[in-house]
Formats: sequence, structure tokens, C-alpha cells
Amino acid sequence: MSVNQLQALKQFTTVVADTGNFEDIKKFQPQDATTNPSLILKAVLNPQYHTLLDKAIADNKGSSLSGSALWKKIIDDTLILFGCEILKIVPGRVSTEVDARLSFDTEATLEKARYLIGLYKSVGIDRERVLIKIASSWEGIRAAEVLQKEGINCNLTLMFSMPQAVACAEAKARLISPFVGRIYDYYKATTGKEFVGMEDPGVQSVHKIYNYFKKFGYETQVMGASFRNTGEIVALAGCDLLTISPDILEKLEQSTEPMPRVLSPEAAKEMEIERIPFDEKSFRWLLNEDAMATDKLAEGIRKFGADIVKLEGMIAQAC
Repeated sequence: MSVNQLQALKQFTTVVADTGNFEDIKKFQPQDATTNPSLILKAVLNPQYHTLLDKAIADNKGSSLSGSALWKKIIDDTLILFGCEILKIVPGRVSTEVDARLSFDTEATLEKARYLIGLYKSVGIDRERVLIKIASSWEGIRAAEVLQKEGINCNLTLMFSMPQAVACAEAKARLISPFVGRIYDYYKATTGKEFVGMEDPGVQSVHKIYNYFKKFGYETQVMGASFRNTGEIVALAGCDLLTISPDILEKLEQSTEPMPRVLSPEAAKEMEIERIPFDEKSFRWLLNEDAMATDKLAEGIRKFGADIVKLEGMIAQAC
């Protein structure tokens, strides 16, 4: 029997489901699953999953909290409920995201991350099964550095550049999520060109990050994210992890085209690669020099923040 592309990919890359839909997670049997505010918002709009939000609201009836503080508490409880349901399905980890509005506040990010891990602990979920998802701002990376020392593993998201990646690796973040598709979107919009395979700037970005990490022996894992087509997946076969949406997982499962390994630690170690500075001044300057990364980081934080506000609005109406 022929092996489909998804089966072939799983031989050398950990496949992660990029969804809050439990049925899709069951169908494709990934190792891990990752969520974000946009995915949770989409999920709770589905009657099948709205019950989790209803439960979080009911659990907080009679709370001494009110207004914004209550809505934030209900959102946190909803995130944990989703995470717990996902962990009943996947054998590995779930990523749970810190409020994007805290992306430039290291102390507030630390407080929220510890709180979320505490909520998981209160329902019997070991911290090894959770990745706290934080935006790859300088402040977010600093929070991740502290959390990793406390044994709280972090997934640094909204990553679009080498300076972000190197700073995360130096901070010993457990995992990073470079956004392939959003980089592709930017260059398609600014150049009017279509990009395929290795021509794709998002694919090129992950290749550079992966090879840099393996060349210099960083333990931080690379998880490509935000894909637009199966060609991007094929061009990144061998990456530590790839988080993939259900529609692309479906296409991979239906295809028996070749899926050869492209990325490997052995090949990376043989490459000539220069080290990149990672202090704060270098980080801010290099990120500022990269118009795409600057724009996409800011846009991503704004969009995730906006979806949290929408969730709060839904809760305010229901309370």
C-alpha cells in the first residue's frame, strides 16, 4: 500500500494540528496541537464548542470579580478547558497563548504564564504537556527566558526574522514558530509575484533559522507555522515540527506524491554560517531594518489582541 504525504512527513517531522477543532485533531492524529486567540474565537462560534465557553461562564457565576477582570478570568478558564480536551486526544503537548495585549510587558506576561500553568496543574495536567505561547517581542523573549528557568516551556510565536529566532535560542526557549504563510503573503502583496517551493521567502526564512540552530547546537526546536499550500510543507520536510491547518493536512493525506527529507541537522552542521548578535540594541535595530518582520509582528499582535476583545464582548453579553 502506498504511503501518503502526511504519513511520509511524520517519519522525520513531528506533525502538529493548527486548530481548536477536536474532530479534526482526532482525524489526523498529530503528536501535538496548537491554538491561538483567533482559532479559539472561531471554535467557540461553532455550537459544538460553545459549551466550553458556557461552562467557563457558569463556573464563574457568583464570582467576586466583575467587568474586565471577570471576562479575562472566563477567557483563561476557556483556554484551559480547550487545552484539556485537546490533551485527551493528542499524546503530546498543547500550546496555550498568553493575551497578546501583554506582548510588551515582561512582568505581566510572566504573571499570566504562571497563572495558566497553575490552572492546568489544578486540573491534573503536568506542565510538561503544555507550551505557553508568547509573541516574539523583546519583552516576550525575556519573559520566556525566565519561564524556561522555572521549568515552564514556551512556544515563541509571531516570528518573522532571524534576530527574533536567535534571541529566542539564546534565551533557551523550548520552541519557536516562524510564520511561513504570513511572510509569503507580505512578499506576494508587495511584489505581485507568486512564489513556489524554495522560491518562497517564508520557506527560505525557516531554512535559515533551522540551519543556524543546528549549526550552532541550539536545543530550541523549530516549528514552521502558518502555511498557504502543500508545496511549503514539502520544502520544509525534516523541520523539527510543522503546525498545519486541517485543510492542508487533508491535502497531504490525499496525496501520494514524493515527500523526501529536505532539512537535516547533519547537512546544517557542514554549512558556512556566521553568528548573529543577539543583545537588545542589535535585536531592535535588525528587526527595525526588516520592514516585513516589523510590519507582520505588529499586525499579528494587533489581530490576536482584537480577537481577544471580540471574545470579551461575547462574554460580556452572556454574563
